[in-house]
Formats: sequence, structure tokens, C-alpha cells
Amino acid sequence: MSTFRKHLEKSLLTITDASSVEIGMPDPTRGDYATNIALELAQKLKTDPMRLAQDIASQLLNKFAINSEAVEPGFINVKIPSDFYSSLLSNLLIDVEKTEMIGQSHKGKTVVVEYTDPNPFKEFHIGHLYSNSVGEAISRLLESQGARVFRLCYQGDVGVHVAKAIFGMMKLNSQMPDENDGLSEKAKFLGKAYAEGDKVYESESSKKEIDELNKKIYEKDKEVLPLYEKGKKWSLQYFDYLYKKLGTKFDKLYFESEAGEHGLKIVRQNTPKVFRQDQGAIIFKGEDYGLHTRVFVNFQGLPTYEAKELGLAPLKYKDFPYDLSIIITGNEINEYFKVLLKALSLIKPDLASKTVHISHGMVRLTSGKMSSRTGDVVTAEQVLNDIESKLKEKFNVSSKNLEAISVGSAKYALLKSGVGKDIVFSIEESVSLNGNSGPYIQYTYARTQSVLAKSKIKNKISNLKFNLDSLEKEERELLRKLAYFEDYAEMASKNYSPNTICTYLFELASSFNLFYEKHKIIGSKDQEFRLALTLGTGKILKKGLHLLGIEAPARM
Repeated sequence: MSTFRKHLEKSLLTITDASSVEIGMPDPTRGDYATNIALELAQKLKTDPMRLAQDIASQLLNKFAINSEAVEPGFINVKIPSDFYSSLLSNLLIDVEKTEMIGQSHKGKTVVVEYTDPNPFKEFHIGHLYSNSVGEAISRLLESQGARVFRLCYQGDVGVHVAKAIFGMMKLNSQMPDENDGLSEKAKFLGKAYAEGDKVYESESSKKEIDELNKKIYEKDKEVLPLYEKGKKWSLQYFDYLYKKLGTKFDKLYFESEAGEHGLKIVRQNTPKVFRQDQGAIIFKGEDYGLHTRVFVNFQGLPTYEAKELGLAPLKYKDFPYDLSIIITGNEINEYFKVLLKALSLIKPDLASKTVHISHGMVRLTSGKMSSRTGDVVTAEQVLNDIESKLKEKFNVSSKNLEAISVGSAKYALLKSGVGKDIVFSIEESVSLNGNSGPYIQYTYARTQSVLAKSKIKNKISNLKFNLDSLEKEERELLRKLAYFEDYAEMASKNYSPNTICTYLFELASSFNLFYEKHKIIGSKDQEFRLALTLGTGKILKKGLHLLGIEAPARM
């Protein structure tokens, strides 16, 4: 359904002939929405902003029956009318359990979202879990606004890191798992093999051997191909196992071995127009554009990560002709991406203009940063296992819901802060039922379902008549929060900010719990209305959690 904010926005634009209008959500004592449109227009019209605000408020009431008030120095505060709240609740009552479009800010757009991007032969660590959580949430937010979203994952199946891992596999051959061993054991072995290869790469003899292995991998040499194919297969099987646990299904996997060939061709075709030869390598002179220089083809004639990424953009567009391409990575490669997008803009400006790079912060633990080079990696699976252990220790969680709650704990803890910020991840905080956490939101949803089950209403509530002015403070605040859901969902999708939904859900859950504690629901004289509030809250909590890629168990 259309939000009241949309109705207000359309009404203000009709009255004022303004090109745009800014509408905020003020403190409840001042109203449900507020706008500074009179202050903005008064400057241009050289008139008194307070008088203009009064005139606009009067027209809102007379033309659109919108109750509003002009306040110094020229703001307009607006209240949501009872009939809108009644319509909102009625729609929630008849709404079936589905994930239909919430808004239309991206309606008709084709969007590709590339995220997670773990490299085969290396471990799937907590940073990949963060990228996956951000990418899946942004994908769902865009889908909720009408976009057709394709989920993509780009992985480095060639390069020095693979050569290091193959070298380590050879050295640790006696420890290699059997085909019948578990995926987790195989993934751990590959991580150990990579750490072994990286450790010795600094020595001259080993470096030469690993660099030679790297060349053989590109050439698909029969000597290394069996080990290469085994390691790649084990990695991808393990990644699939984790994606299923996390609720992600990719539409296509891309690999550097494929993108590298295209990138190499693009670089050579645009040398010396965009790139230049430099001591046997081909570089992009970033200094000419206020950036830094990057090597796109090394002295061996092999494409670097930069060239591979350059080749990926047209590959993605060929497979999924997109209006928007979103690439999600850690912020440690921000400067590199500026160079890449500048080079792309000189070769394929149409694709560069459609590309948005979203960088997330680093995940830090109490012990500091992690490193796959030393083998001191905090894997995603380890984090999820530790959360499960903590949940079992603190709560009586059923085995049926344990995975949904542990994944929800991890995802919410990663998403509740702004995407660009570094995160200090705390297992203890992630499972808390007394703070801003995934289990707190999930528990609140389960509480709504418990109330509804006891009432045996089965979604059939017939009497929704109520007087807005006679409602209890907690009832009014809960209604107000429900009315804001679509506004927050649109805001989160436009700004690529899953944390906006986290903030909303925490406030909604807190409002419901306060209402629940202060007022009797079943058996009260306002039973039907309060059950409607409970049912509506449950449905919005479930939809909001879905946008974050988190399940909502009916029982905890």
C-alpha cells in the first residue's frame, strides 16, 4: 500500500509547485512527519517563511484533509489521520505471508549485485560472512522496491595465492584429506596449505618455484592440473554448503581465469590509448587523474587483478544487461577501485556510469585483525559454531531453530552498524536478549506469535474501529512505528543501508515489548484492536527480518 508520506509528498508538490520536498520523522510530540518546504521556498520567493508555512498548512487541510500545523520559524508538522491507521491495520490483517513488493523506488530496473567473492584455496572467513550479509540484504532491499536482481559472485581461481596453495598441498601431501572426509576438514586443509605456501614465498628458491607454478596453472599444465581441480572443487563445494546455511543462492559464479582473458584483451586493445608499456609491464598512469598507478599486465604477460576486474564488467553486462551494477568489497581496496573505475570510464563509459562500488569496513575481534597469511583466520563456520555454543549455554533453544537464530545473531551484529564502518564483533553481544541484537528481534516476533496462538484468532479480526485520541500512549506509538515501515524500507534501499532496517526493527520491537508489558491484550475490552496491533507487528517484524536475510522462527 502507498505510505502516508507519499500522499503528503504528492500533496505538498501540488500545492507549492516545488521540484522536490524533504520530509522527516520528528519527535512524536511534534507530529508524525515534518517538512521545511516553507523555509526552502521563502528564500527563493523572498517572503516570510512562517506566513508561507501557515498558508501551506491551511491548503493541506482544505484540499487534502491533512491535519498540519505551522511552527516557528517555518516548519510544518503533520499528523497521520485515524483512517490511514485503520487502513494500514486492515491491510496487514488480510496480508498473506509473502514477500511482495514493498515500494517502487527501483521498479523496472535490472540490477546485478556482486558480493562475498571468496577465493578458492583460501578459507571463508568472517570478512566474507560480512560481505555476504551486506550483499544479500541489499539484494533483498532492491527486490522489495521492484528491481529484478541477479546475485553474482566473483572468485580468484588463478593467481599467486592459488600457486601458494598448490605448493602447500604438495608439501603437506601426507596430511591431505580423503575424498570421503567432510567439507570442513577439506577447507581447513586448503587454508593450511595456503598459509604454508605464503610462509615460504619470501625465500628466493621457494618464490621462484611458486611463480613457476603460477605460470603452469595459467597454462593448465598437466603436472599441476589434478591438484588444482581437486582444490577448486573442494572449495566450491564448501562455499555452497555455507551459502545454503546463510540463505544465499547465486545466479552465476564468475572466475578470474575467465575474466582474465577478456581483461588482457581489453588492455592490449587500449594500449597506448589508455594504458602504456613500462619496463615490460602494462600500466595505467593513475597520477594523470589524481590517482595512483596500477599494473594491469605484469612482466610475464599475465593479467593482474586489475585487468581481470576490467574484463569482468562487460562479461556481466553480456549475461545480465543491467541498469545498475553494485560491487561489494572490503574498504581496503577503495583506492584500487577508483583506479579501476577510471580506466573503465575511458574504455566503456556506459558501464562505468552504471557501476556503484560499496565498501564495507573490516571485522575486528578482541584479539585484533585476522590474517590468512599466518593461518590465524577466524572462519565464518567457526563464528557460527561459537554462537551456537553460546546460545545453548545461555538459553533453551530447540535444535530446530538453533541454526536460524545463530545465523540471525551473526548477520544482525554485522548489519546493525553503517556499512562503511569497521566492526568489533562480540559473540556475547550478538546473542543478547537485552539489547539491539538479532535474537531480541526474533524473540519479539515469537512473542507476537505466542499471543496470537493463545487468542486463536487465526487472523480473523472484524472490529477495527478506534478513536486515535483515546488510545494509550504505547498503542499510539506502536501504530506510528508500523506506519513507518515502508518509508524505512525505501530509505534503506536508496542508500544501500541495511542498518536502517536494523534500527527500525529494534525500535518497533522495543515499542511492542513496552506495549506488551503495560497492557493486557487477551481478555481486555480492547482485545480485537490490540490483537490487530500484535498481528501487524509480527508481520512487519517478519518482513523486516527477511529483508536482512534473517529467518523469523515462530517459537524460540
